[in-house]
Amino acid sequence: MRFIAITLITLIISTLAFPLIGHANPSVSANNAVLIEQSTGRILFEKNAHEKQNIASITKIMTAIIAIESGKMDEMATASRNAVYTEGSSIYLKEGEKMLVEDLVYGLMLRSGNDAAVAIAEHVGGSEEGFVYLMNEKAKWLGMTNSHFDNPHGLDSQTHYSSAYDMALLMRYAMENNEFQKITGAKSYKSDKREYSWRNKNKLLTALYKYCTGGKTGFTKQTGRTLVSTASKDGMNLIAVTLDDPDDWRDHMNMFEWGFDTYKMEPIGEKGMIDIPIGPEEKIEGHIHNDALFPLKDGEKEIIKTELVPLEHSFPGKELIIGKQVFYLNNQEIMEVAIFQEKKQKSENTFFSNIISLFRQVFRMG
Repeated sequence: MRFIAITLITLIISTLAFPLIGHANPSVSANNAVLIEQSTGRILFEKNAHEKQNIASITKIMTAIIAIESGKMDEMATASRNAVYTEGSSIYLKEGEKMLVEDLVYGLMLRSGNDAAVAIAEHVGGSEEGFVYLMNEKAKWLGMTNSHFDNPHGLDSQTHYSSAYDMALLMRYAMENNEFQKITGAKSYKSDKREYSWRNKNKLLTALYKYCTGGKTGFTKQTGRTLVSTASKDGMNLIAVTLDDPDDWRDHMNMFEWGFDTYKMEPIGEKGMIDIPIGPEEKIEGHIHNDALFPLKDGEKEIIKTELVPLEHSFPGKELIIGKQVFYLNNQEIMEVAIFQEKKQKSENTFFSNIISLFRQVFRMG
C-alpha cells in the first residue's frame, strides 16, 4: 500500500510540474499578431488582434489589389510632382515619367515605393483623394471594421489605421487573385523603364523561409515594424500579421511552424449525393460538389457536429441551391457548404434529344 501511495503522489507531482498542454502557443514579441488559415479564415493564434494600430506600408496591399482589379494594369501612368516628392521609400520616379501601372505595382510591393503608391492612386482613382475613397469602400465591403485609410502608402496619420485581424482579412482576399499572388510572390522584377531589377524586401520570401509565398513589409519610426506574410506547406495555406514587432522575421517563422505542426487540413464533409430531410418521412435529393476541408487540432474532428438545412427559397444561378450543410465545433458554426439540386436525365430524354440535335444539324447542312 505504501508503494502505491508513493507512486500516486509522484504521478500527481509530475502532472502539476509538467502539464499536458499539447502545442503551446507561439511566443511573439509583437504588440499585435494574428495567424489564420487562408481558405476558411479560421483564427489559429491571436494577440490583441482587433486593436486599432498604425500599420505603415502594409497599407500597400490594399493599394495593389485595387490597382489590379481596376483593369488598368496595362495603361501608362504619369508621375506627378506630388508623387515624386512623396517622402519615404521610393522607386525614384521622375516628374512626368510614364510607367506601366503593372510596373508601378511591382515597385509598390517589392520596393515599397511611396512615389509608386501615389502615381497608382492618381491614375486609378483620378486623384489621391478619389483613390482613398475606393480604399475605404473596399475595406467596408471586406468587413474590415477596425480600419480607416488616409493615403495609399501608409505614412503615419492619426486617422490611418487598421488591426492585425483586418489586415489578415485583406490579405486573404487579395491572395484569391492570381495576379496578386504572382506579384507578392516575386523575388525580383525588372521594368523596361529601369536598367536594374527590383529585389523584394520580404526576406522571408527571398532568404529565410522556404515555405513563404508572399507578403508585404512596413516600417516607420512611430509605428515600428509591421509585416504581413503568407506560407504554404502540406496543403495548408497560412497568413500571419504582426504590428509593432522588433523581431518580425523570427516571429512569423515561429507562428508558421507552430501552425503547421498544430493544425492539419481535415475533411469534415464529403462531396457526392446527399438527402436533405424536409419532414418526418420526406427528403429531397441534392449534391455537394467538393469535400469540405477545415484546419483542425488533434481530437477536434471527433467532436464536430453537422446539420442539414433545407432552404425555403432556392437560389438560382448556374445551378439551383436547395440547402446547406452546416458544421459546428464546440457549438460554434465553423463552416457551411451549399447543396445543389441534383439534375436527373432519363436515358429516353437523352436519346430523343440527340436525335433532334442530329436532325437540326442535317437540316442546316441542307
